[in-house]
Amino acid sequence: MKKHNGMRPQDIVVLIKIIAWSNSEWRNIDIANAIRLSPSEVSEALNRCKIAGLIDSKKREVNINSFTEFLIYGLKYVFPIEPGAIVRGIPTAHSASPIKEQIFSDSGFYVWPYAKGSHRGQAIEPLYKTLPQVAPEDDLFYEILTIVDTIRVGRVREVKIAIDELNKRLKYYLQISLKKARFMVKT
Repeated sequence: MKKHNGMRPQDIVVLIKIIAWSNSEWRNIDIANAIRLSPSEVSEALNRCKIAGLIDSKKREVNINSFTEFLIYGLKYVFPIEPGAIVRGIPTAHSASPIKEQIFSDSGFYVWPYAKGSHRGQAIEPLYKTLPQVAPEDDLFYEILTIVDTIRVGRVREVKIAIDELNKRLKYYLQISLKKARFMVKT
């Protein structure tokens, strides 16, 4: 049995990508290409997530209840955010959809640093370095990542809204997973 040496930020990104592709078949290479990780990094991420109980033993289905609990209660402690200087980048946290439509925040505008970005705001280091380039290519993936950043950096009200939004998106994934499981049992 492999030893668990702690989670890495890309582990969370891999699981979020699997959720964003909720009903499609995927291979490790697909995730690697989509996030711009190496296939071996994806494999190691899935192994760490399996040991942590965040994905099933076959490494195909995210354990939504465990993953949600980790995102809400643990992520901000394991991967904390320290907002930085004002830079050009891609909006995140409560500065991006779906959170920005629900609040007016005077706690600053946050961005992932990215030279080709269209906004200026306080820098927040993304969970993985390629996210500013790849996240806008997949709307659901980007939304979940910005919700997660809100949980990591937000105030109580912003975090509460983010948790509600996260639960809405993960509930859909859970429904798809249950339908797949029922189908597998029938066949």
